Amino acid sequence: MLRLFGYYRSSTSYRLRIALNLKGLAYETVPVNLLAAEQQDPAFRALNPFAGVPALEMDGVVRAQSMAILEWLDERFPERHLLPRSGDDRFAARELAMAIATELHAPLNSPVLAYLRQDLGLPQAEVDRWYRHWLGKTLPGVEARLAGRSFGSFPFGEPGYFECVAIPQLYNARRFGFDLAGFPALVGIEAACLERPEFRAAHPDNQPDAPPA
Repeated sequence: MLRLFGYYRSSTSYRLRIALNLKGLAYETVPVNLLAAEQQDPAFRALNPFAGVPALEMDGVVRAQSMAILEWLDERFPERHLLPRSGDDRFAARELAMAIATELHAPLNSPVLAYLRQDLGLPQAEVDRWYRHWLGKTLPGVEARLAGRSFGSFPFGEPGYFECVAIPQLYNARRFGFDLAGFPALVGIEAACLERPEFRAAHPDNQPDAPPA
């Protein structure tokens, strides 16, 4: 049995929920409350020395770092692949996903935002401005790459590696009031994904640790 340690609103946990659902893999959700700093508990750090989520346990082995786990899942469970089969398409999917994972997640993850608020004393309005600044730097490049491809609902035929990373980031972009009107390709992919049960089941609102509506 796979066990996913995560937090309902963590974009990296969201990535793995999508991937596991797309692959049809059963897993147990183990909530880790980031707001209560449960990721810093010695018991959790013993499982994951990076002291963050997600972490994925299988057969007593705990793996961390969501992008590495996505690649591992594709190698360990190849029946429903996340990465495209064509070498050029694999590069394109990685290029798009890594732009989001490296250029956006790094400056926008929850420890950074907490540092801005708590250590630097920035008001929430300034934190939101920080968030939108980095989205405005990177998402136009992603949109331009997508605009240069001819595709239907999904740029690589079926949702996979890229969508696992993009959809959580778009969810967060909306949370921080970023205007997505100028990103029709991304918004169209998002709409097509959210029609799929695998994506709906992975949505933060549908997690056991999500607060009641």
